[in-house]
Amino acid sequence: MNQQISELTFLKQLAPRFAILTPEFIEWPSQRQKIQDCFKKWPSAIAKPDILAGGRGKAGAMEMVDTARDAIQTLQRLSSLELKGRMARTSYLVEFIPTNYEVYTAITYDSRYLSPVITISLKGGVDVEQITEAEKKTFPIDIYKGLDVYQAGDILRSLKCPDKLISPIARAVVNLWDMFITSGMQMCEVNPWRITAENKAVACDFKAVYDNANFKQRNPGFELPEYPENISEFEEEMNRWNVSSYQGQAHVSDLNGKGILPILFGGGASTIVIETLIYNNGDPMFLSDFGGNPPYKRMYGTASICFKHKLADAKVLLILGGKANNTRIDITFQAIADALFANAYLRNGKELPVIVGRGGPGLVLGVSAMQRTLDELCWPYAIFGPETPISMVTQYTAELYNYLRTLNSKKA
Repeated sequence: MNQQISELTFLKQLAPRFAILTPEFIEWPSQRQKIQDCFKKWPSAIAKPDILAGGRGKAGAMEMVDTARDAIQTLQRLSSLELKGRMARTSYLVEFIPTNYEVYTAITYDSRYLSPVITISLKGGVDVEQITEAEKKTFPIDIYKGLDVYQAGDILRSLKCPDKLISPIARAVVNLWDMFITSGMQMCEVNPWRITAENKAVACDFKAVYDNANFKQRNPGFELPEYPENISEFEEEMNRWNVSSYQGQAHVSDLNGKGILPILFGGGASTIVIETLIYNNGDPMFLSDFGGNPPYKRMYGTASICFKHKLADAKVLLILGGKANNTRIDITFQAIADALFANAYLRNGKELPVIVGRGGPGLVLGVSAMQRTLDELCWPYAIFGPETPISMVTQYTAELYNYLRTLNSKKA
């Protein structure tokens, strides 16, 4: 399964290699005197857990501290934090950078362009999901030519960025691109870049996903740290199933969500889908990656385990992946549909909205099999083809879930 990269790994290992400016930081445990010395230089600081879970800010897992005493108490607590089924490895303290400008950037792959794309907005921060389409720009990047400061500058000008900030932000964005493309990442995001009084762009929060199928991910030359896990019964059963055969992959990571049940294909794309759902309050139940062209029996077993543990509580079922090259959609969708029909009794007669998005070999037969099953169950559904980007399908699913949640709360 593709591997997430935490901000602490970025601060220690990646940012210095690619000349990306970051706040000063110290890792817990640290001596009291060292922490006190930090507060002599910093106006204030932010304590954060080193944890592979999104939404730390919204969950209250990042705290502003102004004294060494408060910092020590907070770092101790955050170092053993559990968030969305994930356990913190440690905690760390970063310098708070005052600013009047926050910038959002993300680089990922987009099926609309069959290439990497960069998204930039001059409205970054915790509420980034509230950014309108008019407030951000997304541009494809030519994989052979790359991204230069002139292109980045043009994007910033189109967003009406102040002239004095265009050059420093453009240089920072190009350094981020260099890191992304040379180290085999599937996606990376800085939210936000905070602009100092000296007009320097400082990367103040970071996350990324390595594409383990990309040989470049071995380029950085360091081992990613291991994180403690709080394994659920669902994860244990899926882990046993995953190692029982080499045919197809069946990776899950329980998020303990109560909203969307995601049957996902595509490694890094799966991670992006989950992050998008979290950003948009979709409350996904788990992170999944079910690619590798599994045969019918294998996919049926994988889907059955998911439905056994999660179907009864799901509010929306999402079956989603990019356009496959080798995975047979007719076989995998037939298996999922049959497993869904066999486990539908767990719903106790309650219908379940289903969102489907996929592309690849055998698509028409696969979608037909899924449609027949959903019609027989009398469940509402929407099906999207490969011409619809998975980001749009994900957004649609999150909006549907939030609408249903609001509707149910009004009825209550």
